[in-house]
Amino acid sequence: MIEVHRVSVLVLVLALSAACCLGFGFVLQQNAAQRAPLSDFLSFRLLIDLVKVPRWLGGIALMVVGMALGAAALGQGELSLVEPLLATNLLFALALSRRQTRQPLGRQGWAGLALLAGGVTAFIVAGQPQSGAATADPMRQWLIIGVMIGLALLLTARGRRSRLGSGPVLLALAAGLLYGVQDALTRVSGQTFSEGGFAELMTGWQPYAVLAIGVTGLVLVQSAFETASLRKSLPALTAAQPLAGIICGVGFLGDRLRTDAVALGWEAGGLLAVITGIVLLGLHPAMPTGTATVTERTRVASPAVSPASP
Repeated sequence: MIEVHRVSVLVLVLALSAACCLGFGFVLQQNAAQRAPLSDFLSFRLLIDLVKVPRWLGGIALMVVGMALGAAALGQGELSLVEPLLATNLLFALALSRRQTRQPLGRQGWAGLALLAGGVTAFIVAGQPQSGAATADPMRQWLIIGVMIGLALLLTARGRRSRLGSGPVLLALAAGLLYGVQDALTRVSGQTFSEGGFAELMTGWQPYAVLAIGVTGLVLVQSAFETASLRKSLPALTAAQPLAGIICGVGFLGDRLRTDAVALGWEAGGLLAVITGIVLLGLHPAMPTGTATVTERTRVASPAVSPASP
């Protein structure tokens, strides 16, 4: 059982509420993005076209609320604690998708749920994340951020070349890495604001990086949603984000995890269970399959979503 003095109830409530909003928001976004013109793939025009679709706006509104709740959770708890909790957004996405498709959970669903929830609990209980002093070595910070962004760029380049094959999975992985970095920088921005106020916050580079990474990640996610079902895109996104966030938290934000052999074994096992659970839930029959046909995309694109010019 999670020790009360280790894990704040407030952090749990904030993080799980954020996961709920994110999960519901992802389902609504994919419902709309799958009917967007394919010519908008990996283009900011995709966001301009989708902003005309009410369902997508509803999904974005939920996502914004989820990100705000996640930021509040990050302000109260360690990144290494909050990230695994945010990964439960897939449970809420499955709940909404299951309501739409009326599919029972079955063995696969219950197994995925148990692995995801049990893995998150095992990681938190074994690791006992604690805050510490952020690393004084800026090179480590830039190295970790650079590696994450570099991997995201490589995945995006590869995904661009196979957009109807492995592309959506690669784009979702890239977005997950960026969102993990965004969460880390959100925590830094929150600390700066609490210590120096709005003026000091706006003189730093972190809030602008949060905005730029957020918009870029949004384009990647919507492009993945546009060209593949939630079964292919959402599990990759959900798995990559907490891993990137934990690396950033431990790497340069000063988060501390237990490092004895037993604890490390449980932490690794917990993360493996989380990823396995995410895959099982993502492949569940309740998750919507396929994308809209070309005819449907043409119909939606005009006049609700106008085709992008070449």
